Amino acid sequence: YSPDALSRLPHFADRVRWFNENRPELLQNLHQPEKPGVNGNRMLSLLTEDKLRRVLARMLDPAEFLGDHGIRSLSRYHLDHPYIFHTGGEDYRVGYLPAESNTGLFGGNSNWRGPIWAPINILFVRALLQAYSYYGDDFRVECPTGSGQLMTLYQVAEELSNRMAGIFLRDPQGRRPVYGGTQKFQEDPHWRDHLLFFEYFHGDNGAGLGASHQTGWTATIPALMHLMAFLTPQAITTPSRVLDEIGRRRIQAPGAHP
Repeated sequence: YSPDALSRLPHFADRVRWFNENRPELLQNLHQPEKPGVNGNRMLSLLTEDKLRRVLARMLDPAEFLGDHGIRSLSRYHLDHPYIFHTGGEDYRVGYLPAESNTGLFGGNSNWRGPIWAPINILFVRALLQAYSYYGDDFRVECPTGSGQLMTLYQVAEELSNRMAGIFLRDPQGRRPVYGGTQKFQEDPHWRDHLLFFEYFHGDNGAGLGASHQTGWTATIPALMHLMAFLTPQAITTPSRVLDEIGRRRIQAPGAHP
């Protein structure tokens, strides 16, 4: 949050100050809220700089959470190393499943073990932009992990946005990942440009899965494409109400009704 935002919340600032002075033991494992960042911005966060780097090292690892089309809902590590819980003389197993569930658990609708979900990825992008507003360009992480390529948190947010956009865009062979191996939608001129917003997406190849047309949360992907087209790093780090404006902004397609 910016100094301007803090000046508009005097009672909140007083409570934070009291908490910092009277309960310092509770701040030992948190980011220090009194420590100023870029342009005097402050940050309330459970993650210290060291913890943030460790979280991102896992999240941006292609062998774990980072897929070609977004962040997976479960680490790919569990494909070969499923989590096994022993109780009552039985084994309960959680393995990486990039598509549909392979069990009847929850009526066969246990599909949070690997697929890519738009809402979760949107939250990651938002968190990265918030963190960038505090750390700026001096804080860089390897993305993807192991690549040797360093990025700012803004650039990481862009990378995730581009990967999600790639679900719907044609690849060099003219095929859209969202339609997987469905030839009718990939090749038929009457269908190939009529995109469906699926409920979630294959964790490895981006193919659309679950309900369609699921326009609710999946519609955040084109909205994010629109947002990243006009957003700039300078707008994020400048003390202003830009993030509040982004939250209130109604992004509509051309010709959409208000």
